[in-house]
Amino acid sequence: MTQSTLPDELQRIGLKERLAFGIGDYGTNLTYTMMVTFLAYFYTDVVGISALLIGSLMFFARVLDGIICIWVGIRIDKTRSRLGKARPWVLWTAVPFGLSAFLMATVPDVSYGLKVAYVCVTYLLANVFFTANNIAYGSLLALITRDPYQRGILSVFRKGLSTCGSLTVGVLTLPLVALFGDSHASWVIVFAIFGFFTALLLLLTALGTRERIEPVSKDNSQRITPRQVVSSMLANRYWLIMFFYLLITFTGLTALSAVGVYYSKYILDDVSLIAYISMAQYIPGLLTLLIIPFLLKRLGKRRLAMLGLLVSSLAYLLPLLGKQDALFVIIATAIRSVGFCGIGATTFALLADTIDYGEWRTGLRIEGILFSAGTLGQTLGMGLGTASVGWILGAAGFVSGGSTPQPATVVETIEFLFIFFPLILAALNLLLLWFYRLDEIYPQVAADLSAGRYQQGVSGTAVSTGEQLPGQP
Repeated sequence: MTQSTLPDELQRIGLKERLAFGIGDYGTNLTYTMMVTFLAYFYTDVVGISALLIGSLMFFARVLDGIICIWVGIRIDKTRSRLGKARPWVLWTAVPFGLSAFLMATVPDVSYGLKVAYVCVTYLLANVFFTANNIAYGSLLALITRDPYQRGILSVFRKGLSTCGSLTVGVLTLPLVALFGDSHASWVIVFAIFGFFTALLLLLTALGTRERIEPVSKDNSQRITPRQVVSSMLANRYWLIMFFYLLITFTGLTALSAVGVYYSKYILDDVSLIAYISMAQYIPGLLTLLIIPFLLKRLGKRRLAMLGLLVSSLAYLLPLLGKQDALFVIIATAIRSVGFCGIGATTFALLADTIDYGEWRTGLRIEGILFSAGTLGQTLGMGLGTASVGWILGAAGFVSGGSTPQPATVVETIEFLFIFFPLILAALNLLLLWFYRLDEIYPQVAADLSAGRYQQGVSGTAVSTGEQLPGQP
C-alpha cells in the first residue's frame, strides 16, 4: 500500500508538523524545568521559606492537579471544534500558563505568613494551568496519527526539543540571575523571560498541528457514564501499568532535578556547577536522539525503554567513586542522559498505544480521560519527587536561608537522594515493563481499528486475537 492510498490517520507526518508538535515541549520545559530544578531552591535559599513547608505545598498542588486532570480529560473528550478536541485547550491555556510562571517569582517583601500565602496561591495557579495545558498537549499524540512508528518519531521530536528547553534553563538560569544583579528581582526577570517563550511556543504548537484520529464508533449521542470509564480503565491492563510507570518515572526525575542544585551547593561546594551538570544532563541525550529512530525500529518502544533504565541505573552508582568530585558527577550525569533519552522518547508513545488498546478492547475511545488519568501518574510523580526532597531534607534538619552550613545528616541525605533514591525507582520501573507486552499485539490492534473493527466480542464484531474481555466466555 503506497503512502497516497494509506488512511489519513496512517499518513506520514511532515517535518513542519513534527517541529510544531515538538516545540510545544520546548516551551513547556522552560517553565517546568524552572519549577522542578530551581523553584524549591529559590523558595528556600532566596525567599527563606522552610523546606518542609515547600515540600508539603508541592505535594498538595499535585493532589489538586489530580482532580483537575480528570476534569480536563472529560472536557477534552466532550470538545468538538474546528481545531479538534485537544488543540483548542493547548491554544487557550498557553498565555495563562506563561503568565503564571512569572507570578510565581514575584513574592513580595512582606511578613513570613503573607509570603507563604502568596507562594501557595501563585504556585497552585501555575500548576492548574500547567496541568490543563499538558494534558491537552499530551493528548495530541493520540490524535495526530495511529501509526506506531510515526508516534515514535513525534515522541523523538518532543523529547529532543523538551531536552533543549531543559538545557536552556539549566545552563542559562544562574548566569542570567547573576547578569541581572543576583537578587530577588533578577529571579523575577528570568522567570518572566522563560514564561513569555513558554506561552509563545505553545501557541505555535496549537496552530501548527492537525488532529486526524476519529473514534471507530461515530455515535456521539450516547453519554459516557463514570461506570463505563472506570470499567474501561480496569479492563486496560497496559494503561494501568503505564499509570504506575509514569508515577515512578516522574517521581525519580523530579527528585533528581530538585536535589541537583543542593548537591552542587552543599556536596560539591559550588552551586555554579549546576550549569555544567545541566550540559552533561542534556547534550549527550540530544546526540543520542539521532539514533533513536533506528533503535525504535530494531528494539521497539518497550525494550528501548528498558535499555534506557538499565543504562541510567549504572550511571546512578558512579558518584560513589567520588561523591565530592565534580568530574564523577558530570560523567555519571552524561551517561544517565543517554539512558533518559530512551526512556523519554518512548514514555508517552507507550501511553498513546494503551489508548488505542482500550478502544479496541472495550469499544470506548476516551483519549482525553485516559490520557488525563494516565498523566495523573506523571502529575503525582512530579509532586512526590519535589515533595520528597523537601520532606526528607526537612526531616534531616535542613536550615533554610542559604548562608548557614548544613548538619552532617543533611549532607548524607542529599547524597542518598542523588544516588540511591532514583536507583530504587528505576528498578521498580524495570519490573513494570517486564509485564508490559502490548508491543507484541499492537500491529493487530492498529489494523483492526483502521478497518473499523474492535476485538472479538465487542459491538458484535468478529476479530480473532486470542484476548477476551472480562466476563466473556
